Amino acid sequence: MLDQDPTCAGYRRRFADRRRNLALLSPKATSTQTDLANALERTKRLSSRVRQLEKRLSAMLGETAWTESGLGAAADIDQLQQRIAMLNQELAATRGQLDERTEEL
Repeated sequence: MLDQDPTCAGYRRRFADRRRNLALLSPKATSTQTDLANALERTKRLSSRVRQLEKRLSAMLGETAWTESGLGAAADIDQLQQRIAMLNQELAATRGQLDERTEEL
């Protein structure tokens, strides 16, 4: 300490130099606020995406559980039942036409 100019003016210079160095090291308030605003926006976007993915995952898991539990009909069974219903309607219409022709004879 004795070899570093122990006068009052010397202490002031050292103190001023240290304040300047500290000021250079500290981030600017506007930079920090901008970083915070950017981080908040990114967080909002990521939260929205997570919610969207959670909904999709939930729907897919629900469909899988419904199908595997046997409570819901498999897709091919549904299609076959729809086809059967359509063919039954066609059969009824054809029988009606046949009955009309039979009466005409």
